[in-house]
Amino acid sequence: MSAELKVCAIVALDETRVIGIDGKLPWHIPEDMKRFSKLTTGHSVLMGRKTYDSLPPKYRPLPGRKNIVISRSFEGPEGVDVWSSPTECLRHFRRRPETLPSPLLWVIGGAQIYKETKPFWDEIDLTFVNGVHKGDTYFDPFEGDFALASEEPFSEGSFRVYKRRS
Repeated sequence: MSAELKVCAIVALDETRVIGIDGKLPWHIPEDMKRFSKLTTGHSVLMGRKTYDSLPPKYRPLPGRKNIVISRSFEGPEGVDVWSSPTECLRHFRRRPETLPSPLLWVIGGAQIYKETKPFWDEIDLTFVNGVHKGDTYFDPFEGDFALASEEPFSEGSFRVYKRRS
């Protein structure tokens, strides 16, 4: 029997819930990028096509991870799985977690993918960035379904882990 799939969202947001501007992150925080890489390497990452396109070309697809892109029209390069529906994708991998490199799948954005996959999340790994930043993309409220499990301060804010309430 294979291990059960664990689905975690990973996101950085500020005090107004901003997560992006013009298809990019509104900040450059090396500590956050290192943490993202450490947490997701060796696992699977699920993202929308715009998020995939926003990755620097030298990091596309994200190395050391199974890259899964949600799009109805994108033909990804070799090694990138493309699904037209995030819900169908997650249902498939919940039934067949052994087809992934590990039983951990990270949802990495963007906003529409977060919205559509939220019912599947077991945890949220959130980087809270102090301050208010200019943005055009926001992270929906989730606090009613998730409880803060841990918080670790760092120079620009805090790293927080939220677990789904039972």
